[in-house]
Amino acid sequence: MLHYLKSYKTFIIVFLILSLGIFFGIYALQTPEKMLPIYSPRDINPELVDSTVQHIGNDHKIADFAFTNQNGKLITQKDYENTIYVADFFFTTCPTICPKMTDNMVWLQNQLEKYPNVKLLSFSVTPDIDTPQILKKYAVEKGVDDTRWNLVTGDKSAIYYLARKSYLAVKTGKPEEMYDMVHTENFILVDKNKRIRGFYDGTNLDQPSEDDTTKNMQQLLADIIWLSENQK
Repeated sequence: MLHYLKSYKTFIIVFLILSLGIFFGIYALQTPEKMLPIYSPRDINPELVDSTVQHIGNDHKIADFAFTNQNGKLITQKDYENTIYVADFFFTTCPTICPKMTDNMVWLQNQLEKYPNVKLLSFSVTPDIDTPQILKKYAVEKGVDDTRWNLVTGDKSAIYYLARKSYLAVKTGKPEEMYDMVHTENFILVDKNKRIRGFYDGTNLDQPSEDDTTKNMQQLLADIIWLSENQK
């Protein structure tokens, strides 16, 4: 019997190798490769998008900006050039969702220690109140790492304009109330090419989301890591 099997040894080995190759090939085909969508204004709830950009397709990118951070430094798009980052809109005196959003952003900051090139960017929606000094005090209290996370303030209309036309992240009461903004809990993931790759509930650390278009913080972390390892 053993002599008989030896005569077919090469055939058996080749057969086993081919079988394993076919098995893993079928498995790979049935397991879809992870992909992150590129969001355009046409993909978003119209309440969150200014009418002047709703027609833009995949060419949509974050516009240039210039605001002052918690250290009194001017922060521009150049500081986030060729960088993956997460943006949000908040204010230091917010009594509702902002404390939870900030705590979760701190959690994200700490989870990203192995990814030092990923940055964070928080825009104050009450810049008349949130001066650089106020933002600095808030940053220290919350444990913000200001080597990678900027809390910025500046011209109110410019911030609201950017929120509506670039980040697609806030609501207005009426179309004419462009600068009377109601900020949302959204965290926005931006890739190295200034494109939006996802929206995440900044108040939701790990609970399943009821909204298929908005993910939680654990999913944000996973998407950041995937993007960091796959976008050159």
